[in-house]
Amino acid sequence: MLIRAFRDADREVVDRLLAEAFSGPQPDGSPAASPPIEVGLNTALLDSVEFIPELALVAELDRAAVGYCITTRGWIGDRPALGLGPIGVDPGVQRGGIGSALVRETLRLAAGRGERVVALLGDPVYYGRFGFVPSTELGIVAPEPAWGAYFQAVRLDQAEAPVGAFRYAAPFTEL
Repeated sequence: MLIRAFRDADREVVDRLLAEAFSGPQPDGSPAASPPIEVGLNTALLDSVEFIPELALVAELDRAAVGYCITTRGWIGDRPALGLGPIGVDPGVQRGGIGSALVRETLRLAAGRGERVVALLGDPVYYGRFGFVPSTELGIVAPEPAWGAYFQAVRLDQAEAPVGAFRYAAPFTEL
């Protein structure tokens, strides 16, 4: 598997990949939107001022894109942080370590940039393996209180992380 930076020429294949990855039933059993909201969100993130090109990644197997994730600028209060997502893997190769590799590479690159915190909304069991904890354990308040333990964060260095309310890139609030 190769993990590389997203290129503008990847837009169509990434849209298709995210549509397939998020086309199944929602956690509450309801059907997914068509196209799933993650497709439009990703397009808006790529076109936003919060886009960080080196933190948009594509995973390839045999030169075919099979995974994707984007991490954009977010804030904790007025201090910079990162918001990870959406992240998607081709359903035909899920549970093969592609999503894990994308998350690990994202965290490595973010730490190398001197970033301090990455936050996301996701399954605590899955993301806990990468060091994510419920954001409240780090003093970070979720944009939506109902998210509870599903809103998580990881501190990338030993310095004190900022505390306060987390704010995603603008396209998240326009959903």
